[in-house]
Amino acid sequence: MDHTLQNAIPMEIWYLIPLAILVAVIKSPWFKGKAGESVVNLTARFSLDRTRYHLIKNVTLPTDDGTTQIDHIIVSRYGVFVVETKNMKGWIFGSAKQRYWTQKIFKYSQKFQNPLHQNYKHVKTLQSLLGLTDEQVFSVVVFVGDSTFKTPMPENVTHGGGYLRFIRAQTEERLSDVEVRAVVENVESGRLVASSRNHRKHVAHVKDILANKKSEPRCPKCKGEMVKRTVKRGVNAGSEFLGCKAFPRCRGTVDASLLQ
Repeated sequence: MDHTLQNAIPMEIWYLIPLAILVAVIKSPWFKGKAGESVVNLTARFSLDRTRYHLIKNVTLPTDDGTTQIDHIIVSRYGVFVVETKNMKGWIFGSAKQRYWTQKIFKYSQKFQNPLHQNYKHVKTLQSLLGLTDEQVFSVVVFVGDSTFKTPMPENVTHGGGYLRFIRAQTEERLSDVEVRAVVENVESGRLVASSRNHRKHVAHVKDILANKKSEPRCPKCKGEMVKRTVKRGVNAGSEFLGCKAFPRCRGTVDASLLQ
């Protein structure tokens, strides 16, 4: 390092550089995600009977188009619980069927993918691997952090320790002890090795998905997904345009030239 530059900067500033880096890491989406997963991991380990509930965390599975990463899988005689974690703050608005939910912090708001839809792929991938039915696998979404639901949520979308109550509420036995052991073994044998190479491949796959979504035209009114439609009547009958998927609740359209 240039000693002239080093001497020109007060020593107090050099001490602040590591602190600034630490603050940046703590505020990053990656750290928030890991922190949320750690909360669920600890509460599951200490609050669920280990002889009846088997926790498998951070599972990456191969799919036809790449990989999918599951935060937590909890296996028991009462079913297999696929847990998706969201570490968010502010007000959360959404419903089971909406493609996108809304996070609102004071005057700032942003859309994010419905975590139930996100977890659907995890559930189906796991079912394919294990040969389980819809009745044997549960999708569970856990919000941690300083967030508040401002719309009614399905019972499998919970905040904090609510996911434990949902899991314990399932008392019908859906798997035998032999099947439980087989599920755990098949998940462990079917998962990709937790290596930096596989992690980079999964991150690249997710980035490609997000890039493709960003390139798609959005509804000018509600920012939702658009679908191709055809004019039924009038002088423009037969021509194509993009209409909001939420029609008739939302009647946003996009010029047909964007179809090219």
